[in-house]
Amino acid sequence: MAFKLDGKTLPTDVAFTSNGINYPANWLRLTTLDEKKAIGITEVADAPWYDQRFYTAVDTPKSLADTTKTVDSVTYTTDGLKTKWLKIQKTEANNLLSVDDWYVTRKAEKEVAIPSSIATYRDSVRTIYETRKSEINAVSDVAALITLVDSTITKWPDLPS
Repeated sequence: MAFKLDGKTLPTDVAFTSNGINYPANWLRLTTLDEKKAIGITEVADAPWYDQRFYTAVDTPKSLADTTKTVDSVTYTTDGLKTKWLKIQKTEANNLLSVDDWYVTRKAEKEVAIPSSIATYRDSVRTIYETRKSEINAVSDVAALITLVDSTITKWPDLPS
């Protein structure tokens, strides 16, 4: 819950002044609702929460597919949720692979073998990325994507030591 005084939201744990009286930062926490009402403070419900990764407002999911719009003969494309999450997964895979890219460069330049643990790790990252691409592309609604992203998506492997 939030509190308002004279149409302005009062942040919790912040001192405020009303009618020439200074109130300490802990006043809202220590007083009853009746004491707050006595000086004109009203209690208002917090705005409903929604996951901004997937929704533009409560009960308004973002589009899964890319959308295009033409304005003044210029076409603009907005990434849908699938494209956004595919890009996130690709970035994560690239970041994981970039840590030991030097092994690949050394192999190409000096013909020094890539350690098997590194090769296995890199193959695992690529396999998981391909699995994630398939999983994301297979979702049919935002709820399924949320479930996939938040709980069931395959975990990345640990970098070998």
